[in-house]
Amino acid sequence: MLSVIVDYVQNENQIEPENIITNQESFICCNNKRASLVVSPSSLTLNWQNEAKKFAGELKTLVIRGTLAERKRQIEKIEQYDLVITSYDLLKRDIALYEEKNYTFRYIIADEAQYLKNSNTQNAKAIKKIKADTRYALTGTPIENSLAELWSIFDFIMPGYLFSYRTFKSMYELPIVKEESTEAMEKLKMLIEPFILRRNKKEVLTELPDKTITVLHNEMGEEQKNIYLNYLAQAKEELAEEIELNGYEKSQMQILAVLTRLRQICCHPSLFIEDYQEGSSKLDQCMEIIEEASNAGHKMLLFSGYTSMFEMIEKELKQLGIKYFKLTGSTKVEERMKLVDEFNENPEVKVFLISLKAGGTGLNLTGADMVIHYDPWWNLSTENQATDRAYRIGQKNNVQVYKLITKNSIEEKIYELQQKKAELVDTMLSTKTSFVSKLSKEEIMNLFS
Repeated sequence: MLSVIVDYVQNENQIEPENIITNQESFICCNNKRASLVVSPSSLTLNWQNEAKKFAGELKTLVIRGTLAERKRQIEKIEQYDLVITSYDLLKRDIALYEEKNYTFRYIIADEAQYLKNSNTQNAKAIKKIKADTRYALTGTPIENSLAELWSIFDFIMPGYLFSYRTFKSMYELPIVKEESTEAMEKLKMLIEPFILRRNKKEVLTELPDKTITVLHNEMGEEQKNIYLNYLAQAKEELAEEIELNGYEKSQMQILAVLTRLRQICCHPSLFIEDYQEGSSKLDQCMEIIEEASNAGHKMLLFSGYTSMFEMIEKELKQLGIKYFKLTGSTKVEERMKLVDEFNENPEVKVFLISLKAGGTGLNLTGADMVIHYDPWWNLSTENQATDRAYRIGQKNNVQVYKLITKNSIEEKIYELQQKKAELVDTMLSTKTSFVSKLSKEEIMNLFS
């Protein structure tokens, strides 16, 4: 994986690396009261906030989200925060609000900067209008298809440094690509190297993990949140009465039923509400990850405890034109192996939808280098076994694992509880009853708070 950090301080004069270091130090010393802005894919905005809380808890963070009116109120208050986080999609919708405010950020960070690779897109045009003292671009793929993509990223970092695109194309892109000019290539490298921090596998192999697990948070939309909160309030009241009447031990089946419903709402309310017409934040996040990863050439395993969730995911995959396979408990043994072999060998099949119970063990799917757990599973060992369908002998690539967790929900509370009570990992068996039986009455009721 290639990582790039490009750093620039705006200056009317010719920029030299020494000047950049000096100017940065003055910003850090003297202007540390102003907010910084992170622009990322929408699926990562909450993750940025969580990471900031984890590693820099003293920072006051704000994620721009909600309706237009809500976002306008948030943007008007950015001076009150240290770190403001928004998505490319929302930034291009809200750019007039930022321009109206005429605010200059301390830093602006473009995460997954390949979103700027086409300088003619609204994403690129919007972010280049934002004022900031220092600019960073983070990307694993600064050049996916052409040198024009590199120029566009530098046009964000250092507008004019690589000249106009027409000049850049005639001086560097065409000579390098068509004429294979080493002279033009060396000149371009000299221009860009002072502003790039590059890390690749060969250089940092000893420090790279074989398997990286990332928790990605999503936040429910208004309708989904209302359904969740209404059901939560009703369930909490009913469970309190049930436990008081029959006792905690005899109420576990009722508790499990409520937990299941709450988890289903997090996945998609239509899993049990037939006339539900609104969307699901988790499904939107999941599809954004799949589309981006597919375009980048990755192959993915997607696990879920609800096979009915696959019907909605399949519909989205078909609309995007992404080829996929599916394996559930109804898949015959011979068909399983045929699907496994073809998935490992066929680069056109990007996604394998797998029921956690049906495909969590006994499969070798090293053709995938990414695993997505759509919904958390109470039994962590079962979840880890599913991950290891890709992470096993024969896997030549690093494996990226994503766990999708809905904020302010039962999923987040269970995840937090698991972190606090690590000893439960070894005692959670495959049945849901054994999981619940390890929790006290107070812990169970806290899940519904």
